Amino acid sequence: MWRDWWDGYGGRIVGVGTALFLAIVFLVSGFWDMLFVGLLLWIGYAAGQRKDAGGEPLVPWRRIAAWVEQRFGRYR
Repeated sequence: MWRDWWDGYGGRIVGVGTALFLAIVFLVSGFWDMLFVGLLLWIGYAAGQRKDAGGEPLVPWRRIAAWVEQRFGRYR
């Protein structure tokens, strides 16, 4: 059962877990940061959901790396 959940929702679980960890850090600084905590939770869930769906990542690292290598590769 747990394996099925992990296979289906692994990205969301990791995203929300990471967001909760960061949220606890921000909660220590005050109650009104709860809005920011909600934003962190939503961002973590959305990023995990996107990973589970097989969509493109939020930051296209491979495309950026290819551009940097093309742009600055001649300076090696």
